[in-house]
Amino acid sequence: MFYTYILKSERSSTYYYGHTANLTKRLAQHNAGKVRYTKSKTPWKVVYTETYASKSEAYRRELFFKSIEGYKFLKEHGITY
Repeated sequence: MFYTYILKSERSSTYYYGHTANLTKRLAQHNAGKVRYTKSKTPWKVVYTETYASKSEAYRRELFFKSIEGYKFLKEHGITY
């Protein structure tokens, strides 16, 4: 199983979009400062996840979230603000 996830920084209230096969391990990496983009904004919490059978599906969904259509979708569904 693969996951598309959205994290929210508890420090700066910014969002991070990603995909992974192990969500627990990936969140620990973000909060340990091992991810360059997120290390200055720790701690992070998971605010949304979706599960997919393949890595390519999860990656495509991540790219959707990063698009203007995905931004609108997330706001309309109250996932981000």
